[in-house]
Formats: sequence, structure tokens, C-alpha cells
Amino acid sequence: MPLSDILKPEGVIASLRARGKKQALQELSAAASKLCGFDAQHILDKLLARERLGTTGVGQGIAIPHAKFAEAKQVMGLFARLEQPIDFESIDDRPVDLIFLLIAPEDGGAEHLRTLARVSRLLRNQELCAKLRGSQDRAALYALLTEPSASSSSAA
Repeated sequence: MPLSDILKPEGVIASLRARGKKQALQELSAAASKLCGFDAQHILDKLLARERLGTTGVGQGIAIPHAKFAEAKQVMGLFARLEQPIDFESIDDRPVDLIFLLIAPEDGGAEHLRTLARVSRLLRNQELCAKLRGSQDRAALYALLTEPSASSSSAA
């Protein structure tokens, strides 16, 4: 499944302003709410509950917050490039400046895990991340994330 199936151009935020993890998740929840129609506070509550289980700051300046929702019919993604890196309690203690949020169906365990793995592999590509960090253009960010070579990349 290409990332363009879960990430739409309007799901890309080129310059998110947040002072910390909670504010970033609040902003992302509000943006996700507009795209999927779920209540923003409900999204935030689920994301914060997931964060309490362990950080989704996976290292190298990247976070992949995710949660499952009974009302979700398919996996949906949202990408944000932060204006300034923030503390996300990442596993490597580095601040985060790239966030890929995933909303998944409650009963879509295998699809959710495959998508999470795909996004993780994609964002481990240091060359791609450098390009993402160097662009403030929504269309360019979307193209970088969804181009077939990126979506199928397994570069480490």
C-alpha cells in the first residue's frame, strides 16, 4: 500500500509551531479532527494514553504517535515538520522535528502494524529526512513522502 493511500496533501503541515510534546499533539489532534471528523479532544486523549505506555519518539528527531479508534474505517496519516525541535522524551533523548501521526481502526491490528513499520522504515532514510527538514513547502513535503521510491524504500 503506497503512503498516498493514507496521507493526503491536506494532511501535511509544513511548519508546525509547538513548545512541547503535549502542545504538538494538541495541534496534530486538531488537524486530524478536521480530516477525519473525530473529536479533537478524543484524538488527543487516545494519543496521550498511548504515550503513557511508552514514548513514540523513535529517535533521530522523529516521532510516530499513533492510536486506534473504534470509529476509524482505515488507517489515516498526518505529517508535520516542526518549526523548532521539541522534547518528545525520545528513546535517544534527541529533540523531535518530524512527526508522522497515525490513526488506525481498532480492529485493524495487522494493517496498523504494517503501516507503522512502513513509516518507520521510510523515516529511517537519513537522506529523505534531510530533504524533509530542508523544505517548508507542503506540496514538496507531500511529494517526498509519497513518491514511489520513498514509499517502497527500505533504506536504513
